[in-house]
Amino acid sequence: MEEKQKCIEEIELHDIQKTGLSAAESQAFLHELQRVVSEVGNSQPETWEKIATTLLRSEHPHALHQLIYNAAYRGWDVQKAGPPPVWFPKLEEANKTNIGRFMTAKGRTYLGSSYKNPIASFSDFQKWSAANPDVYLEHVLGEMSVYFHQAPRCILEDSDEKMEGGVWLPESVLNIAHCALSPHPRIGKTDDSVAIIWRDEGSDDLPVKSLTLGELRAKVNRVANALVASGFKTGDAIGIDMPMTVYAVISYLAIILAGMVVVSIADSFVASEIATRCRISKAKGIVTQDFILRGDKRLPLYSRVVDAKAPKAIVIPADERSVALELRDGDISWNSFLQSANAVGKPEIFKPVMLPGESHANILFSSGTTGEPKAIPWTHITPLRCGADSWAHHDIRSGDVLAWPTNLGWMMGPWVVFAALLNGGAMAIYNGSPLGRNYGKFVQDAKVTMLGTVPSLAKAWRNTSCARGYDWSSIRCFSSSGEASSADDSLWLMSTVRYKGPVLEYCGGTELAAGYITGSFLQPQALAAFSTFSMMSHVVILDDSGNAYPDEQPCVGEVGIYPVFLGASNHLLNADHHKVYFQGMPLYKGKWLRRHGDVLERLHGGYYKAQGRSDDTMNLSGIKASSVEIERVCNTAHERVLETAAIALSPPGGGPEQLVIMAVLSDGPEISPEVLKKAFTTAISTKLTPLFKVSAVETAKEFPRTASNKLLRRVLRHQLVQKGIQTKL
Repeated sequence: MEEKQKCIEEIELHDIQKTGLSAAESQAFLHELQRVVSEVGNSQPETWEKIATTLLRSEHPHALHQLIYNAAYRGWDVQKAGPPPVWFPKLEEANKTNIGRFMTAKGRTYLGSSYKNPIASFSDFQKWSAANPDVYLEHVLGEMSVYFHQAPRCILEDSDEKMEGGVWLPESVLNIAHCALSPHPRIGKTDDSVAIIWRDEGSDDLPVKSLTLGELRAKVNRVANALVASGFKTGDAIGIDMPMTVYAVISYLAIILAGMVVVSIADSFVASEIATRCRISKAKGIVTQDFILRGDKRLPLYSRVVDAKAPKAIVIPADERSVALELRDGDISWNSFLQSANAVGKPEIFKPVMLPGESHANILFSSGTTGEPKAIPWTHITPLRCGADSWAHHDIRSGDVLAWPTNLGWMMGPWVVFAALLNGGAMAIYNGSPLGRNYGKFVQDAKVTMLGTVPSLAKAWRNTSCARGYDWSSIRCFSSSGEASSADDSLWLMSTVRYKGPVLEYCGGTELAAGYITGSFLQPQALAAFSTFSMMSHVVILDDSGNAYPDEQPCVGEVGIYPVFLGASNHLLNADHHKVYFQGMPLYKGKWLRRHGDVLERLHGGYYKAQGRSDDTMNLSGIKASSVEIERVCNTAHERVLETAAIALSPPGGGPEQLVIMAVLSDGPEISPEVLKKAFTTAISTKLTPLFKVSAVETAKEFPRTASNKLLRRVLRHQLVQKGIQTKL
């Protein structure tokens, strides 16, 4: 029989001992616990906060943290008050944040006599920013490292009907890489400021390496000169297919600085996916690495680029042990490539190519509901949203250090580059596996102040005791994106810094360049929940008839984004942008809402929870994946398979979605689920990416469909839940 959860006043010595503390430690903890409870009174949030920040320590067993959290909030009425808060802002600290300083200076001007302070008035200020995005952005641009070669005519021109979201910064001319690489003394960004901190796996006992802004700019300039010397021209598309290393970042910025366009390709992709992205983008070249290093493994990468028949490759050695590969005709080694820059005389000086703001800087890809990924161009204006979001919600300032294990193939790679450099911070890059204790030591040694993650990675950190014994006290906040978070893993993350910093949930998309919903330093934060729409964002939740639920009303529905959204795409390279994002969406306040595909639940207390996708995409390992793409490769994985359906299910306790493949089989002998699972796993790994893992396989006689023959994955998902498959994941 399950033991009844006790309230905080009922906890006894044996309860604490069962979590793993010794008898003496348990007795001392209980004594202090009883003292704190008697001093605080009846407020559950105050009781939890006091215990969390004064008694609980990161070295305590996680079971003790769970015991105290659950006991402190026993009887909490989620239906009336929403999820219980786990982190609380302090006015003194809130006043020092970027957004807090803005509100202190301008809050009364924009909100009038209703303005109180940055915490009490934050929600009203967010709504004001959504109603007045041009006024808000003008201020934020002055707080970031942004230089216009030609100033925009205005901040926002909202008159062009062909551009559903209006035109941002019309007639501006700039180069966003130039902005990222230029000093900006007003925000404390100088040539001597640290711009990149990194470490190579295997060198974990050595000091971290670093580049100042001035040193980084010199290296970027040399690569930009080498690109020109190698025959690439303004506007050429050049792929980057390699891990997130210092060389990847240098190449990324150099391509953009030279007026060329980065084609983002994740290093996990198989040859066919590399080929698809090169074809869609019309890439003229590709920067890659010979191997990917993961511990003792050397995973081939250049060979995949060759198999993809990718264009001219610039090949970087993974480390000093790399043996020179035999390259294809026309390909070039990194050292030879860099030497070509010497022809200009001063290779570390380069004049940035200034371009109209709407010129392409980066082509990224997002899975759609067809087999081909959507090609989403980012312009030179798009990254301003990355900088603005990180300035407002992650409070990135000069001297901060951002670490977010990711890849330039996904939007969070470019996001980190611009979030750090446009705000005078540094990015921390670990060239190796981010799963284990070596990464925890890197976080300590790099003195990371903002640590980003995806929920599956946070779970791995917890399972490997990644932080145990290391000092993570420099961290001011965590941020989690890509998947639905596990509340317990979020509790563990905050315990590593003794609840001094929150986990800020952050959700958006490649086509938005940032988040539309997030957490905030100026609001109490609950586990695995969002607390606000992002600054400048006006978002509604729609019912089944396409009507917007009233603001503040608890509800569940599809997200509709008001299209005046800085950073949002306005066209696609290989699809009808209007059809993908606007067709069939309802009219709201004079504009067609923008489709995003997320389903949100608005809870009491002002919090939100992600409820998956409304379309045929899912989040796997923090990556938006197309059901159709997965089904396409699974349909040919075994000769008996007639049809498959890829379904994402969240475990009962919350957390990252798990992939279940349902299959319709032809008549014949019985096939075990394990045989099918192995076949599907192999097909996905070799034809798509090894990052997607098949958690379970189920068979069916036939699949439910609409009158127009569209597969009803929602019905299948419900059937799986009814069968109890969810509890077995």
